[in-house]
Amino acid sequence: MDATPPPGGKLGYDECWDLLAAAVIGRLALIVDDHPEIFPVNYVLERRSIVFRTAGGTKLWGAYASRPAALEIDGYDPRQEEAWSVVARGETEIISSDAEKAAVDALQLEPWQPGAKDHYVRLTPRALTGRRFKVSKPDLWNTRLADERRSSFE
Repeated sequence: MDATPPPGGKLGYDECWDLLAAAVIGRLALIVDDHPEIFPVNYVLERRSIVFRTAGGTKLWGAYASRPAALEIDGYDPRQEEAWSVVARGETEIISSDAEKAAVDALQLEPWQPGAKDHYVRLTPRALTGRRFKVSKPDLWNTRLADERRSSFE
């Protein structure tokens, strides 16, 4: 696979999937009570879809509503001095089949937060976009100590 990003920093479809596969946590955006809500979720990829587990509550009811949803991940590579992000947009569905749940369990999807997370939710992307870009060199005297860019230059 060609490592050169497409013009404008846009990531190709397969590179977006590769980045999603390498990550384990993202931010899920759902419409809840007619406004957007964002939730951190850990997930796995299964059959070109994103699957996470949840307890009963806002995420589950937002997923039941069959409204559009999105999952976003991002990262920073200090060696390359590049940042990237991937957004998957689609619809959610509740997984009820025991066979499908077993397939997800085989991928070792284990919730990070304690408590029962008995509901499996699948986000099937209808659109998958991403971008990669060079970050500005930090002003080492004025950049916050926690800024990841500093590690490239110190």
